[in-house]
Amino acid sequence: MVKKIAIEEHCLFPGLQDYWGPTVTDLPASKRQAFLGRLTDFGEMRLEAMDKAGIERCVLSVAGPGVQAEHDTKTACDKAREANDLLAREIEKRPKRYAGFAHLAMQDAAAAADELERCMRELKFCGAMINGHTHGKYLDDRAFDPFWERAQALDALIYLHPADPVTPAPVLDGHKGLRRATWEWTFETGSHALRIVFGGVFDRFPRARLALGHLGETIPFLLWRFDSRTGPDFYAVKLAKRPSQYVKENVVVATSGMCAAEPLNCTINALGYDRVTTCRSRKSCDKPSAPRPRRGF
Repeated sequence: MVKKIAIEEHCLFPGLQDYWGPTVTDLPASKRQAFLGRLTDFGEMRLEAMDKAGIERCVLSVAGPGVQAEHDTKTACDKAREANDLLAREIEKRPKRYAGFAHLAMQDAAAAADELERCMRELKFCGAMINGHTHGKYLDDRAFDPFWERAQALDALIYLHPADPVTPAPVLDGHKGLRRATWEWTFETGSHALRIVFGGVFDRFPRARLALGHLGETIPFLLWRFDSRTGPDFYAVKLAKRPSQYVKENVVVATSGMCAAEPLNCTINALGYDRVTTCRSRKSCDKPSAPRPRRGF
């Protein structure tokens, strides 16, 4: 079996479970307990599952929304730092099996930038996972420019993970089965990523790097339409490049949660083979499962 690196692999530490709990309230109690048991395990249960799936290494990250749901900024920053230190200790025990994404309190962009740098330089993490908006503020907001500036300087991969929308989408009312992981998180996260593109983040920080799970949250399938509708004949969006260029140059997508050949092949055709892969930090995450992509993915 081909050995793989899994990059959307979640975990939980004490003090963070209350943030995670509301995201699984719709699941049976037995399923919630089973998930919690796996999220808090760093030993035989996780390793056995990795071995069974042919996974050589996991890049671990705190299950969302984490401290981004905290209303007190200092508490969020303190808990994020504590979670990162706890994750680093687990990685130290099994450095050949585990790596890490930083958990950040995006309530304070400058503090998040400092914690990202600490995690990458001192803890040797691969980048960071950000769980959607932070109290309704999305990553294209100019308040986050100090964070993007530091992420670019560090060549850090920023993995954008789904989160509940600010307000549950009315179009899904009466259809509980379409909430969250089925569909709601997809268009929430895809829309967030498009805000980053259309908001000029990659014009301001051309070497910034964004990762999306689930084969890009449907974005690779709509590149032509984005380009055509942002041109001078429609909305005349003022960007230095076409939207598709930013997606192809600044975004990498993972296969997480998409176990089907048809969307995989479509995404490869849209973005190129080297943009559909596991993550790789030049210093921390070795042995990618696909040919080594450009610029350290």
